[in-house]
Amino acid sequence: QVQLVESGGGLLQAGGSLRLSCAASGRTFSMYGTGWFRQAPGKEREFVAAIRRSGVGTYYADSVKGRFTISRDNAKNTVYLQMNSLKPEDTAVYYCAAQSSLTTDRAYTNRDSYDYWGQGTQVTVSS
Repeated sequence: QVQLVESGGGLLQAGGSLRLSCAASGRTFSMYGTGWFRQAPGKEREFVAAIRRSGVGTYYADSVKGRFTISRDNAKNTVYLQMNSLKPEDTAVYYCAAQSSLTTDRAYTNRDSYDYWGQGTQVTVSS
């Protein structure tokens, strides 16, 4: 099993940047594919970005492509989400998720594929 703790959220103006971190417990974090999801008030939790276990292979939602970058440092058991050119519509609670059995591209982008979730961190972007 793995436990996930997100950090780095905050309040900022549109156009700004923020980096979220997801720290994982356990020595086998490198065996877990990891994703970021977000949930805005009144909306379903949606896929944002994901990264394969090795760090080679990333996925992005169309709405964040070109603005967000996911990366991981397996030596530090941490996954990052660099968010640039933030927009008010990026406002949401951001969740980190992990799963060891991810194989297909579709699995990485599907929230139902993930068993392990963090508690979330709030990102608020004002116009």
